[in-house]
Amino acid sequence: MGNFHIEIDIQQRSHHGETVCGDVFCSNNEVQDKRKIIVMSDGMGHGVKANVLAAMTSRMALHYSKLGVSPLDIAHNVMKVLPKTSDDKDSYATFVIIEIDSDGKVVIVNYESPPIVVMRGDTEFETRIVQQEVVPLKHAGASLTVQEFRARKEDRIVFYSDGVPQSGLGSTRLPMGWSDEGSKNFVLRQINRSPSMSANKLARKILNQATLNDGYMPKDDITCGVVYFRQPREILLVTGPPFYKARDREFALRVQNFDGPKIICGGTTSEIMSRELDVEIKAETHLADPALPPQWNMDGFDLVTEGILTIGTVEEILENYETDTRLHDSPAEEIVKQLLLHDVIHFVVGTRINWAHQAPDQPMELEIRKFVIKRVVRLLRSKFFKEVKVDFV
Repeated sequence: MGNFHIEIDIQQRSHHGETVCGDVFCSNNEVQDKRKIIVMSDGMGHGVKANVLAAMTSRMALHYSKLGVSPLDIAHNVMKVLPKTSDDKDSYATFVIIEIDSDGKVVIVNYESPPIVVMRGDTEFETRIVQQEVVPLKHAGASLTVQEFRARKEDRIVFYSDGVPQSGLGSTRLPMGWSDEGSKNFVLRQINRSPSMSANKLARKILNQATLNDGYMPKDDITCGVVYFRQPREILLVTGPPFYKARDREFALRVQNFDGPKIICGGTTSEIMSRELDVEIKAETHLADPALPPQWNMDGFDLVTEGILTIGTVEEILENYETDTRLHDSPAEEIVKQLLLHDVIHFVVGTRINWAHQAPDQPMELEIRKFVIKRVVRLLRSKFFKEVKVDFV
C-alpha cells in the first residue's frame, strides 16, 4: 500500500479478575484485499457478556467490509442491529472502524470511543473531523465522529478503549482518571523520546501505563491499538533443500543476495549454503534449550538452527503468544523475536523430502515441512498482521 508498510499492533488486558476481555479487535488480512479494515469494539461492562457484545459488533463490521461497504455505511448498518440498554441511555457496545485504502487514504469512524490520536512524525496531526448523525431512530441524538486524511510515511494512528483514559479513576494521583488529554500527552511524549518507536512498543507502553494507573488491577478492560506507516523491515527464513539437487547453487545464491537479515532452519539447508557459498559452519557451544538441537554460526546469516523441530516450536510459541509473553534465548524463541520485529517476512521453503521425518510413528508436524510452515504463515498474517510471502522451491 502506497510507498510504506503498515505496521499494526494491538495490546489488551482484561478487567481484574476476568479471564475474558470485553474488548474485541479484528482486522482483514487477506492478501487479495486492496484495503485494510481495522475494527475495535468495547462491550458494555466486562467479562463474557461484554466480550459477546463486542465480538458481535466487530465481526458484523468486518463482514460488511468484505462486501465492499464504506466505513460510514458499515457503522450505520451496525447501529441498526446494535441494541440499547433498557433505559435507552447507552448502546451495548462502542466501536472504532479504520479503513486504509491502497493509495493511503484513511477513513476513521468512531462511535462513543475515546478520541483517536493521529500523529504526523512527532507532532499531533489535525485531521478533518465531521460529526455524522446516526440514522437509526433508536439511536437518535447519537453521532458518529468521522475523520479523513491521506497517510504519509511516519504517520501513526493511536486508538484505545475507555479503559485507557479512565484508568486511575478514584485514585489519589488521578482522582478523575488519566483522561483523554493525559493519555494523548503520554503518546506525544513517547514518540518525541523515540521517533522510530514500533507500533508494538508504543501500544505496550500505553497499556502498561494504564495498568499502572489502576495499581496493576485494571478496573476495566484495556485495549490499545497502534497503526504505524513506515519503511518496511524485511527478513528471509529459508528451510529445506530445493526439490532438484541441481538447483542447489542457484538456491544458495538467491539466499545470499537477499538484502536483509537471513535465517536458516535445517541441517541439510545449512550444509548446502556452506558448500555452495564456501562458508564455514561453527557449532554454538551454549545450549539455550536442551529440548532442541543447538544453533550454529555462519558468516552472512543471523541465525542458523535445526529445521522441523525448531519450526514446530516456533509455531507453538506463536499460537500461544499473548501480551505478557516473555521470550528467552532458545533457537525457536530467537526466531520468533526476529519474525515479530520485521514487517515483511519471506519464506523460501525447499520441497525435497527428508526421509528422516517420514517414520510412521512421528506426529504430522514432523512429517511434512510445508504443513508446519503454512501454520506459521497463517498465524503471522492473522494474529500479528505481518505481510508474508512464501515460495516453495
